[in-house]
Amino acid sequence: MAANKINNLKGYLSKDVTYYKKRFWKVFLYGMGAIGVFFLFASWGLFGSMPSFEDLENPDSNLATEIISSDGVVIGKYFEKNRSQLKYSDLPKNLVQALVATEDARFYEHSGIDGRGTLRAMASFGTNGGASTLTQQLAKQLFHGEGSKFLPFRIVQKIKEWIIAIRLERQYTKNEIIAMYCNVYDFGNNSVGVSSAAKTYFSKEPKDLTIDESAILVGMFKNSGLYNPVRNAQGVKNRRNVVLLQMEKENIITESQKEKLQQLPIKLNFKLESHKGGTATYFREYLRDYLKKWVEENKKPDGSDYNIYKDGLKIYTTIDSRMQLHAEEAVEKHMANLQEEFFIEAKTNKNAPFVNISDTETQRILKQAMKSSYRWTVLSEQDKSEEEIIASFQVKTKMTVFTWKGEKDTLMTPMDSIRYYKHFLQSGLMAMEPQTGSIKAWVGGINYKYFQYDHVGQGARQVGSTFKPFVYAAAIEQLGMSPCDTIIDGPFVIRKGRHHVTADWEPRNSDNKYRGMVTLKQGLANSINTVSAKLIDKVGPEAVVELTHKLGVKSEIPVQPSIALGAVDITVEDMVAAYGTFANQGVYVKPQFITRIEDKSGVVIYEPIPESHDVLNKDIAFAVIKLLQGVTEGGSGARLRTQGGGSGDNRWTGYPYLFTNPIAGKTGTTQNQSDGWFMGMVPNLVTGVWVGCEDRSARFKSLTYGQGATAALPVWGYFMKLCYDDAGLNVSKKEFDRPSNLSIKVDCYTAPKVIDSTAVEQDTEEFEL
Repeated sequence: MAANKINNLKGYLSKDVTYYKKRFWKVFLYGMGAIGVFFLFASWGLFGSMPSFEDLENPDSNLATEIISSDGVVIGKYFEKNRSQLKYSDLPKNLVQALVATEDARFYEHSGIDGRGTLRAMASFGTNGGASTLTQQLAKQLFHGEGSKFLPFRIVQKIKEWIIAIRLERQYTKNEIIAMYCNVYDFGNNSVGVSSAAKTYFSKEPKDLTIDESAILVGMFKNSGLYNPVRNAQGVKNRRNVVLLQMEKENIITESQKEKLQQLPIKLNFKLESHKGGTATYFREYLRDYLKKWVEENKKPDGSDYNIYKDGLKIYTTIDSRMQLHAEEAVEKHMANLQEEFFIEAKTNKNAPFVNISDTETQRILKQAMKSSYRWTVLSEQDKSEEEIIASFQVKTKMTVFTWKGEKDTLMTPMDSIRYYKHFLQSGLMAMEPQTGSIKAWVGGINYKYFQYDHVGQGARQVGSTFKPFVYAAAIEQLGMSPCDTIIDGPFVIRKGRHHVTADWEPRNSDNKYRGMVTLKQGLANSINTVSAKLIDKVGPEAVVELTHKLGVKSEIPVQPSIALGAVDITVEDMVAAYGTFANQGVYVKPQFITRIEDKSGVVIYEPIPESHDVLNKDIAFAVIKLLQGVTEGGSGARLRTQGGGSGDNRWTGYPYLFTNPIAGKTGTTQNQSDGWFMGMVPNLVTGVWVGCEDRSARFKSLTYGQGATAALPVWGYFMKLCYDDAGLNVSKKEFDRPSNLSIKVDCYTAPKVIDSTAVEQDTEEFEL
């Protein structure tokens, strides 16, 4: 009986075990099937879109467009997110090693999902660290961001993340995955990717990062908001030391290296990249305006528009970063120096900075500036009445203003700030290689953040005596004259009706003196107004206007004899191109600022075709060069070679320059010293400089500081000294190329004379309409 019960119990147990085995496998298989179906549905996109094969091939990386100088330096970017693309080979080895050691030690062993890490995380419910691999983190960064906090959605997103990670591993090599991850991570402070982060936090290229700096960036991968070195130095140091510890565990660094590096303080060279900061700001804005038109005319292969803020274009420019920095330094040093003198003069002027204008004219200028201001625009959009807006300009308010010693917090009325900013002398400089038209430096103003008007390509100003070489060139071409031909410097009148003048025109020299018989070379060197007037009377203003337009000047030029003295508004850009024609043996080359544009894959999508045309024959062009050399040998530009000083020489920034090489140049000063110019040339570089206030009525009271030889020439002299000291630039000190079988007499006999400071100063005091 007992035996039967035992046998029955065994039977039941046997049946139960079999039953539960079947149930287990049934649940297991159904569960695995459900999971498989779930993964399948997720991969099909039933739980939300999944990236396609094309998406994986070309992830939306929102890359910044880079502006690259001719010497390979990134001088600026256009971006919505400041992100630049790096190849794996561009990444420093210590950063890659630190990243793998800290974030995914088995990165090179798994295929997108770390099984051991996942099981560990599941067993500890995530309390013992997560299990996301670098590939999973890349998937999250590329395709769905931080993710939902709601658990069911989070599970779905995690599954999608696994699927994408596996696909990424199939699509890319391990090195490519690391490079992509380093390119897409947001490090804060408008810096996306290691390239931008290195420049923002350390002002370095990634390849130059030290182990310590790489560890700081790798530490930020955990949470760039929390571990931001600008705001949380101690937290960043702690996190960096964790990274260094991991590097030691993985035998990347020794224990002694780790201990030494962990003692280092957090040292930054923080520079926030922005559209209004950095180098070549005015040029970058000029380029941006050009690219806005370019994208309308140049489409992608699929017909869609390029986006200069997101498509990762590479704009290769003609700008030389070294020369650009030299130009910016020259403008900054001289303008800060000259501005001191301007403020000194302003102290004795009740209507400063305006000179000799009525109260009515003053109010007109100030009201126009007020209505053009950002404050006026904002208040108008708030439906404020004009009376209310005007009243607000008389209320003192806190503001930060520009000074040459740095930004200054102050309290003043908006109207006072308008008058304050009207005091500032502005400047424009452009340097160009005459043989190719390549623009090497472009400085459109003194500070782009506060003064955004571009005085190189945007602002045209009266050019004064710098226009005279065009008159002399026309005379040599039309009349067969030479620099050695003579002409009488004496009283001269063009009567009403001749050359379209509506009243008798009698130009006078700046010193109200006449020198009698002079050569054309002496006439231009000393900027003698009567000589220029007589020449334009002989050739006619029509011939001069026609030649000037052939030289690339786009401004409308009145067909009047007064243009011989510079009563014409021309941009610095056009003036440099025109003078470049003389240095390029009579061939005009249109200024170039782009060499090519590449897409993010490095495919060239645009290469401009240089534009040029003949204007003058070689002999005439060389004759004009010889005329212009006379200006720096014994005329208004002679201070480039002297060392004796002169009146106001405390504002000749960088003096003495002591140049001994051939230089062709021309000073220019407009009526009432409103504009100062200097155009300077050596065989392979033409540079134009303009200086003046925003309003022509804001100016120096006398020629001592307002003339081109003081206001503009020192910028050129300072710039060229820096260029010559920078041997890698190869700026020429040679003679200008002399045409073979030259048919024009250019070597004139001149009696030897000693140039003293008084004579030089007299030569520079010119008066032009």
